[in-house]
Amino acid sequence: MKKPLLHAIFYILFTTLLLETGCSKKTAVVTNPPTVTTQDVMLDVTSTSAQSGGTVTGVGSSALTANGVCYSTTNTTPTVDDSKTTDPIITYSYTYISNITGLTANTKYYVRAYVTNAYGTGYGKVVSFTTSSTTSTKQGKVTPLAGNATPGYADGLGAAAQFDTPGGIAVDGSGNMYVADVFNNRIRKITPDGNVSTFAGDGNSGHLNGTGTAAEFYAPQGLAVDGNGNVYVADYGNNMIRKITPAGEVSDFAGNGTAGYVEGAAASAEFRGPYGLAFDTQGNLYVADNGNNMIRKITSAGVVSNVAGKTVAGYTDVTVNATTGVNALFRHPSGVVVDATGNIFVADGGNSAIRQITPAGVVTTVAGGTVQASLIGNANGIAIDQQGDLYITDGLGRVIELTSEKLLYVLAGNSNVAGFADGTGPAVKFNVPQGIAVDAAGNIYIVDSNNNMVRKMVVVEVAPNPDAS
Repeated sequence: MKKPLLHAIFYILFTTLLLETGCSKKTAVVTNPPTVTTQDVMLDVTSTSAQSGGTVTGVGSSALTANGVCYSTTNTTPTVDDSKTTDPIITYSYTYISNITGLTANTKYYVRAYVTNAYGTGYGKVVSFTTSSTTSTKQGKVTPLAGNATPGYADGLGAAAQFDTPGGIAVDGSGNMYVADVFNNRIRKITPDGNVSTFAGDGNSGHLNGTGTAAEFYAPQGLAVDGNGNVYVADYGNNMIRKITPAGEVSDFAGNGTAGYVEGAAASAEFRGPYGLAFDTQGNLYVADNGNNMIRKITSAGVVSNVAGKTVAGYTDVTVNATTGVNALFRHPSGVVVDATGNIFVADGGNSAIRQITPAGVVTTVAGGTVQASLIGNANGIAIDQQGDLYITDGLGRVIELTSEKLLYVLAGNSNVAGFADGTGPAVKFNVPQGIAVDAAGNIYIVDSNNNMVRKMVVVEVAPNPDAS
């Protein structure tokens, strides 16, 4: 009577074994190709060469076998069947730079990054650029304007003047410059020929309104000048925005002096370490609120609001169905400018990025970012010229131009090389460049903070060095 039970048990065990071995389904083989994004900006474009690159966002189902960029003058979506670079295969970094050579002068090219593995090729978006019509390249020629290497306080002409770790700079309609002399707690004025005087501040760190040297500031940083010649100061240590009339009268413009985040009427609003300032064409003043990780707006009527960012530091763009930039994240923004159509550009130093905020509140990364930090470095200051080209100070030692066509040029200096040297292009040395401004004639002024100087730069065309590697 027990045999049927034993047979049943044996049948169950045998059936289960078959299901777990020979009768089970095979696992599907994953055959994903890799994915990549194309570098948004083109670097050092000449008549016959340029630099591009990509960032690998996913290696797919097998190791990479090739990566680079493909390009064409006729195919608007180039593939590896067109011209291409073949770069060292990515094994330890997900970002690469491609040197494109043998190009034709004054010709439009379409380029995009590619990566290949055993299961296919992935492509980034297409970026277009036009080669130069000449064999020369852009560089910056740097000369001294005011100050000397010794920190101190002295008015005077050129090298006779002294600053102590200056920060922000702004230019008025007559070409006069205003400099936030941070450790001297003063606002200095420099005429176009380099004559330095004290515009406001008595040198003590404090908060006091008054005229000229009767006023007090506390570690002032960014500056902006309106159409009437009034100078606005990001009074960093006082967490306020101050106003100086052309006659030197200092008053409070926005902020109650308490470090915090409050919107509303200017007198009751709160900032936390305001840094960069810029006006738009409507007379609104924008503030890079460094400690709050925000871009704030002050209307001409004196109402403060948040344009983009949150009090928490981070790195997030807002690009899909965006109606407001408040969901974007910045990390200690230090500079801000506004173009003629109302786009705001931010030197997001903590993220090594230049960010753009459209009038609709869409926030994107224009150049740099955490995966391409070497493009921008430690972005301290930002300025814009009449053509919409951006000029950026990299606190690591460079001055960079980013054109409205997204062509990037290192005009002067070298990353991670601190010192002092005038000259052209890579021969120049800075020591933590901070503020930057452009006058109506296109002259560029750089606050070389740790050299305690203001230096002048003009962009020149330089023939390539035939001995350069």
